Amino acid sequence: MESRNPVFGRSEEFARGGYATFDTRTPTADDLQGMYDSPAARSRNTDRMTIDDVVIRTASLFGVLLVAAVAVFALLKPGDPALMMVTFGGAIVGLVLSLVISFSKKIRPALMLTYAAAEGLFVGGISLIFETVYPGIVIQAVLGTLGAFGAMLALYKFNVVRATPKFTRTLMIAGAGYLVFGLINLVVSLVTGSSAYNSPIGWAIAAVGVVLASFFLILDFDFVEQGIRNGLPQQYAWTAAFGLVVTLVWVYIEILRLLAILRGDD
Repeated sequence: MESRNPVFGRSEEFARGGYATFDTRTPTADDLQGMYDSPAARSRNTDRMTIDDVVIRTASLFGVLLVAAVAVFALLKPGDPALMMVTFGGAIVGLVLSLVISFSKKIRPALMLTYAAAEGLFVGGISLIFETVYPGIVIQAVLGTLGAFGAMLALYKFNVVRATPKFTRTLMIAGAGYLVFGLINLVVSLVTGSSAYNSPIGWAIAAVGVVLASFFLILDFDFVEQGIRNGLPQQYAWTAAFGLVVTLVWVYIEILRLLAILRGDD
């Protein structure tokens, strides 16, 4: 099954059986004895991607993102014209860089770190705007994002939800539909000043966005697992980390929107 995550979708390395899937011939008795006697391999010995590599690089990207977001909180104030410029500027730069990284045939850690910084400006700015209107909402959204990540990881780890071809197709169709709806709603809101999220069913629409974004984490976990199984070079840990960060930012924004809608009814 090929990846449908935009980050992994053009990469055969993350497909089952891709890149350097290990030799599947039946080992002989001598082969088994040799493997038994050999010391445990480490990523520095094999130069292959491990889960530790993915975790370290994911933490690196999130570290840059958090520093940028905290800087926005510390240096800018609500109502400051620079806040809107930083927020939307970060969003646009982050979008452009994400497309460049996703469609590039080379792994570009520097661009990924730059993306994390730009996305941090956007996340920090939008969080400050929401926090001004709904005090305490940011910590709620952060905890909600961590909860969604933990829940999806548990569902995947214990095989409750698997990234089967049917699951992937269904999720991609739903995701595409949600994207089209979002674009239409944006155009309508710019023209009329009214948004579907302000309607009585706004919370339900926002809840669908949270669920969709969370389930995309299942695809991320699956493609990371396949990449490790296929024996990818260590550098691909950057690609895996980037994909996780993209999805987690999406989850956070969707949860932030849902909480704002629910609190708007208080």
